[in-house]
Amino acid sequence: MRQNTKLLARTALLSALTAVGAFIKIPLGVSSVTLQFFFTAMAGCLLPPLWSAASQGVYVLLGLVGLPIFTMGGGFSYVLQPTFGFLLGLIPSALVMSLLTKNSRRPLRVVVACATGLAVLYAVGLPYMALILNVYLGKGWSLGRLLRDGMLLFLPGDALKIAVAAVLFPRLSVLFDKKG
Repeated sequence: MRQNTKLLARTALLSALTAVGAFIKIPLGVSSVTLQFFFTAMAGCLLPPLWSAASQGVYVLLGLVGLPIFTMGGGFSYVLQPTFGFLLGLIPSALVMSLLTKNSRRPLRVVVACATGLAVLYAVGLPYMALILNVYLGKGWSLGRLLRDGMLLFLPGDALKIAVAAVLFPRLSVLFDKKG
């Protein structure tokens, strides 16, 4: 029972930190550089697989029911934002990172897990962005523009977030063992 209480509290903390990360932003193109992925990576590295996915699922669900915790607000209409797919992608991204880090504290393993989680994030977010921009909004973005404005501009910042996660994770994992 105590173990589940710890996991629940840690899950809620990382969900809340992801929400805070949405407001630490630098506008860039159609989106912004935020710390959401960084806190998703921390959830993926520090929590067991289902709990890490739950932390991000709770974040997305709270935003969809109307709490203004996304970068540009909240509410169900947010599903029509081009960047909503990236919010959905946080859930499987956290799960994949957790599965790949397992109980290892090796920085290289964390980097590989986070890079894979980032690939999952883009695999969900970019097609969603293309769908909203080209079908719903009729913008007619080419694949090249979608890749440039939806991913390539963000990769240097993503690499920095992964590097910081790899440095912090071994230190934080002492406090957050994946067993609870």
